[in-house]
Amino acid sequence: MSETLVVSISGIRGIFGRGLSPSVIVDYASAYGDWILQQGAGKPVVVVGRDARVTGELCANLVMSTLQSQGINVVNAGLATTPTVEMAVIKEKASGGIILSASHNPAEWNALKLLNGEGEFLSPSEAAWVIDRAKAKAMHWVSFDKIGSRTEQDYLDYHVAEILKLKEIAPNTIAGQNYKIVVDAVNSVGGIAIPAMLEALGVKTNNIIKLHCEPTGLFAHPAEPLPENLTEVCDRVKKEGADLGVVVDPDADRLALIAPGGVYVSEELTQVLAASFWWKYHSGPFVTNLSSSRAVELVAEKLGNEVFRSSVGEINVVEEMKARGAVIGGEGNGGVILPDLHYGRDALVGVAMILQYMAEEKKTLAELVAELPKLHIAKMKTDIGDLNPDSLLKAMAAKYKDEKISTIDGVKIDFPEGWVHMRKSNTEPIIRVYAEAASKQQADALGARFMEELLRVG
Repeated sequence: MSETLVVSISGIRGIFGRGLSPSVIVDYASAYGDWILQQGAGKPVVVVGRDARVTGELCANLVMSTLQSQGINVVNAGLATTPTVEMAVIKEKASGGIILSASHNPAEWNALKLLNGEGEFLSPSEAAWVIDRAKAKAMHWVSFDKIGSRTEQDYLDYHVAEILKLKEIAPNTIAGQNYKIVVDAVNSVGGIAIPAMLEALGVKTNNIIKLHCEPTGLFAHPAEPLPENLTEVCDRVKKEGADLGVVVDPDADRLALIAPGGVYVSEELTQVLAASFWWKYHSGPFVTNLSSSRAVELVAEKLGNEVFRSSVGEINVVEEMKARGAVIGGEGNGGVILPDLHYGRDALVGVAMILQYMAEEKKTLAELVAELPKLHIAKMKTDIGDLNPDSLLKAMAAKYKDEKISTIDGVKIDFPEGWVHMRKSNTEPIIRVYAEAASKQQADALGARFMEELLRVG
């Protein structure tokens, strides 16, 4: 049986028992602990939380015991969404945080997602330091009288309360609409957090229809909130005559929406809807990654706002947001990042913003979506075998040097009629090709064209 472990700046993830072993967890937790100790901030504190995966409690205990053995105090946040742990780090003025969650990967996977003292993911250079330290196995442990403490604290109420403090969010306005909402949380922590958020926003308890909200960690369907995985919740929204379907991934940092009648709304539009709402109150830049829909630019142009692009990856978006003074940002995978709350993708605040937008405009989600640009994204990949991906991408950049291109993350080419983004995979011999155009047929054709060109230049 082959082993699976993916080590990158995004975290350490793998199949438990087949690559992500207890010893691997201790190696990387101790390397992170050393990184924390290098910061030299007195007696350090690290917040640890987890999604509902079956291996979550076991992995969290390994992580917490490792950190304590290095003299680091630990706050156990227990079952908690990724954004909740990020908020907890800020609240506690902690030195950092670790989230045990493999995001949208299947239930047999788990991961260590590492945060700094701002509740943000480690920068590429910081993550590289941790990775190198773990590979060197340069562990150190304290004596019995210097072991770190462990306390327990639930932060969901705090997270919800901070969202309600946003002056743009008015639960009374939402409550007046008497919304009926179906929630699909794929048997993880969103099944606790999203209903709690909805109730705090004024949605009646008996109007919240829970689907796969029991946090068993045994996912009822593939965890990534893509249309092919959400037929059940779409059917339920239609059957219940619901006003909205809310779908999150296992750690609730991604938000997908279902419109009345059970119509799936592209994850690409979650951030566009959130930005459309936020720009009612705040003018200013928006930041997203190179692979996200152009729709946000088209909305921004009408309102006189700017959009900036970063490399793919949440920390890259966050760093660009700070550099540009962005009032909001996100990613096309259903991620909404609101700096007024914290610098991290957050499905809870996304839900609050979408409901507030619907209630204020007195429009259905379908009506709000109908006002957005009509675009389609094709997401493809091409197997390149033994060909060098960097050489292929360099050749494509040279071929299209007279077009509007970006090479900060692979090669992105912007044409008047659409765009194409080509990126190499760090784990497979493939190049991912994303293309967007006015119709599905045009997007598919654009993506297919560039997959063929990649192989020809090779």
